[in-house]
Amino acid sequence: MNQVFVEKNLRIEFPPNVNVRKFDDENTHGLSHCMKAVDFIVEEPKRTLYIEFKDPFHPKAEKKDREKWIREFQSGEIDEKLKYKFRDSFLYEWSSDRVKKPIHYYVLIALDNLDPVLLTSRRDDLKKKLPLFGLPPAWTRRFVDDCLIFNVETWNKHLPYRVSRIP
Repeated sequence: MNQVFVEKNLRIEFPPNVNVRKFDDENTHGLSHCMKAVDFIVEEPKRTLYIEFKDPFHPKAEKKDREKWIREFQSGEIDEKLKYKFRDSFLYEWSSDRVKKPIHYYVLIALDNLDPVLLTSRRDDLKKKLPLFGLPPAWTRRFVDDCLIFNVETWNKHLPYRVSRIP
């Protein structure tokens, strides 16, 4: 039987053989007063996924919050927030001695009208901030191996973990 998780107005399903942790609640993370957290951490056999969902138009979102989110997205401010969610989650997991495999950071932005060009632009800007490229020569390994940004359609097209909107 699949594992089902809900984040705001989105539902995601994982197969039973994948280890999934809801990471951004107080019971799991416990440091929300000083650290940001991704929504889910998924352990696959050869990699770990850090997954962040953004659903600015979920039914309980207020108009002012939606408008603020759109401004942050268009200006690139959202990249700063996403960067810290990844870094703080990585530090938490590293400090807990759970960083053993390559880490991939996947962000789902639940806006249907996000075209591939805009998704690519946001992804490229976030990759620069993490950083994914231009690493210092002294570093012997990366702390993030890949970063992708999806809308619901592209997520369901490219990933095996089905996402759907709750009516």
